[in-house]
Amino acid sequence: MSKLSEEIRDNNSYEASSIQVLEGLEAVRKRPGMYIGSTGPRGLHHLVWEIVDNSIDEALAGYCTEINVEIYGDNLIKVVDNGRGMPTDIHPKTGVSATETIFTVLHAGGKFDSSSYKVSGGLHGVGASVVNALSESLEVYVNRAGKKHYQKFSRGKTVAPLEVIGDAENTGTTVIFKADAEIFKETTSYDYEVLRHRIQQLAFLNKGLKLNIKDSRDPEHIKEAKYCYEGGIKEYVQFLNKGKAPLHQDVIYLEESVEGTIIELAFQYTEDYSSSIYSFVNNIYTQEGGTHEEGFRTSLTRILNNYAKTMASNKKEESLSGDDVREGLTAIVSCKVSEPQFEGQTKTKLGNTEVRRYVSQAMTDKFDAYLKENPNVAKIIIEKALLALHARIAAKKAREATRRKSPLDSLGFASKLADCRSKDPSKTEMYIVEGDSAGGSAKQGRDSVYQAILPLRGKVLNVEKARVDRILGNREIISIIQAIGTGIQDDFDITQARYHKIVIMTDADVDGAHIRTLLLTFFYRFMKPLIEAGYVYIAQPPLFKISQNKRVEYVYSDEELKEKLAHFSGRPNIQRYKGLGEMNAEQLWDTTMDPKYRTLLKVTMSDAIEADRIFSTLMGDDVEPRREFIEENAVYVQNLDV
Repeated sequence: MSKLSEEIRDNNSYEASSIQVLEGLEAVRKRPGMYIGSTGPRGLHHLVWEIVDNSIDEALAGYCTEINVEIYGDNLIKVVDNGRGMPTDIHPKTGVSATETIFTVLHAGGKFDSSSYKVSGGLHGVGASVVNALSESLEVYVNRAGKKHYQKFSRGKTVAPLEVIGDAENTGTTVIFKADAEIFKETTSYDYEVLRHRIQQLAFLNKGLKLNIKDSRDPEHIKEAKYCYEGGIKEYVQFLNKGKAPLHQDVIYLEESVEGTIIELAFQYTEDYSSSIYSFVNNIYTQEGGTHEEGFRTSLTRILNNYAKTMASNKKEESLSGDDVREGLTAIVSCKVSEPQFEGQTKTKLGNTEVRRYVSQAMTDKFDAYLKENPNVAKIIIEKALLALHARIAAKKAREATRRKSPLDSLGFASKLADCRSKDPSKTEMYIVEGDSAGGSAKQGRDSVYQAILPLRGKVLNVEKARVDRILGNREIISIIQAIGTGIQDDFDITQARYHKIVIMTDADVDGAHIRTLLLTFFYRFMKPLIEAGYVYIAQPPLFKISQNKRVEYVYSDEELKEKLAHFSGRPNIQRYKGLGEMNAEQLWDTTMDPKYRTLLKVTMSDAIEADRIFSTLMGDDVEPRREFIEENAVYVQNLDV
């Protein structure tokens, strides 16, 4: 049994009396968004995680070693674990079985009783009952005390009481449910890749736990994946660093128990210039960080500064900053906390102040000793940080140039940006346009009251392969930063954004796609909050113009072209647009810039960790992982010439 299981396992009984009842189920079907976030695809997938989280809780308590998730035809979901099995005896407060109580009473579960689960993966502890309320049908099989029990529900209502249907040699719980199409009107179809990715992540975060997923919807093309990582988050860091060049071979791994809180830290430095720190509490990704991440960041800076001072060659150097010591760092901070307090906009920021001290103590006890025991690795890390320090000093003057004070700033800014007259950011939009020709048409065709145009006149730098001092020496990058007005990285302030729509408008060809990717890489690495706030868009210019007599139609895909041509008599004239520069001002306005008719694709970031890994793979120096990625994903490509 792992140290984690030993720490949080409890010998107290897990019976009906362990299930605490807090309130009823009435509001779930009326206001599902309050409980699962949305009734779109994200909320649909959240149903799976609520059930899987219950099985993970059994694993965290040391009673479950394997969890299986399967998608059947008609998008039926089946989750099986080999834990203790839900309690089946009569609950003292509800008068029905504890199993029925778990599935029909909101906030009923063992996670509210510290003697049942010392830590729990669910955010709100509403899992099973909410899934039941939002499912057309739900069935549960419980193997416990030598008996197999069965019960069925529909839309939160009990169809029949729990009954014994046979003998059982093992223990565990099986839940089978079908999401209710009356609630999930947009779709009830699951995305296998979304489920697979999260299952893999849970396997990384729970070392030694077997997690399997299978998609049986198409019998001729069954997909499945099996995950088990004995190295846990050490292997997670290695996975994230695939495609990067590590500066030291081993992933640094620290594990510590401080006053009942289990702390796991794994990190490795690479030749990259950006940093990737991901933190978790009880398997929940804390997107906004929190006290556990703060404890790691501050102690890392302090410990490396102290060590640097012991090196004779560094006596005259100024102190390393947090940015300096984090350059090229990939880190996972995972904590198991008995009573986590979440805050922040998305309720995924850890607020427990004591955890900051716990993580700092673990770093002081373990990382300080690691540096002394591994002087060669320590030297590599310090030298990397010192190079970052020198680059930071060199970039200081260049950074000042990025802080936009007026349209008359230096470096040709005024001549590039055709600003709009409105000063209300919520109503203004800026088009970043590829090339002078398209820029000229966009300036002439725009509505200058609220639309600004910034033409790009040179190649945008690939920020994945450059330090900040070089990045801030790139004229195109500086123009973009100055125009938006928010600053970058630690200086970023979204309240200073001058436009709430930043639209990337490039040609519908390979070169245009490359420029678009370079711009998205820059926004992701240096202005990520813009993407998170939903301010970044991609314009969708037409591919074809169909004209016959006075009739003109613009077409945005090959499929649409076939459909439109079927409604023309004779042979209309078809023009294939190779670039935005081929359109005059009026055409560009009509097709791509007029809010009444244009199509804009909002750039979203549903999974920051996966986005980070893909950007590193596609834009980094290592060719082999990029080739593997293209080979694996080529089958999904559509509209290659777009």
